[in-house]
Amino acid sequence: MRLYESTLPSGNAYKVILLLAHLGISYETTFLDILATPSETQTEAFLKLNPNGRIPILLLDDGTSLAESNAILFYLSEGTKYLPRDKLERAKVLQWLFFEQYSHEPYVAVLKFLTYWGGFEGRSESEIKRLKEKGQAALGVMERHLQDREWFVGGSESIADLCLFAYTMSAATVGF
Repeated sequence: MRLYESTLPSGNAYKVILLLAHLGISYETTFLDILATPSETQTEAFLKLNPNGRIPILLLDDGTSLAESNAILFYLSEGTKYLPRDKLERAKVLQWLFFEQYSHEPYVAVLKFLTYWGGFEGRSESEIKRLKEKGQAALGVMERHLQDREWFVGGSESIADLCLFAYTMSAATVGF
């Protein structure tokens, strides 16, 4: 297996790395410069792996490429303790994976990127305020959900927890 990820720390790649480590799966890594002009994710070779031109990509041993971090998590966790067998619990894991990509990552991860690698110039105060408010709201949803439980779904760690940890771990350092 080969993981394509960024030379900049990517939470989306990190959550895949976390699961690979938890599962004891060995893999090789190819680092791409996403800030190059043009980005190394826009080369013809990479776009054959992922027409969307984004990392991470997991290249399986048979040559099949799998894009989108949460799809990779779902694929890798199939048949493991990180993906519940119960139909409702599996759906709840998917619920949190969708939440992460729609309500969490677009705000927490974007603010992290802007804070560490630049890009605030040209953005309005209201746009930055919106990122902070929406990100804080997502973190609030997570906090309320975890008030009386240790894990997002069921009684043990799942890919929902790994997925949400990847950007939440640095939220405080960027102002949340």
